[in-house]
Amino acid sequence: MTIERTNPDGLHPTPGYHHVTRVQADTLIYLAGQCPLQPSGDLADGGLEGQTEQVIRNILVALEAAGATPGDVVRTVIYVASPDREELAAVWTQLNTSPLAPAFTSASTLLGVAQLGFPGQLVEIDVTAAL
Repeated sequence: MTIERTNPDGLHPTPGYHHVTRVQADTLIYLAGQCPLQPSGDLADGGLEGQTEQVIRNILVALEAAGATPGDVVRTVIYVASPDREELAAVWTQLNTSPLAPAFTSASTLLGVAQLGFPGQLVEIDVTAAL
């Protein structure tokens, strides 16, 4: 498997992700959108920061179960239930200082949305990996 991450000339600089991720792989892994739910099914405490930490843990568990690592991630979409750019930036910073950080060097999208699926849910991340 090969993953090539590039930022072509003529596109704006990025805060860490790459505009283009080219993959040649035998296996693609699609994770369901990972929510801030604990193994018990309860929503994680700690507001946006605590929920983001739970999502990070959940993604790491799911990737490991699939035989993948954060470095195998080729696409992420991050949903934050907030119109506040500072909150979106805080989630981006937290993700990029976590053990999951290598996942966010690939093609990535960060969105502020009106609401997510569970009552009180503030963050969800969709992940695709390649092996």
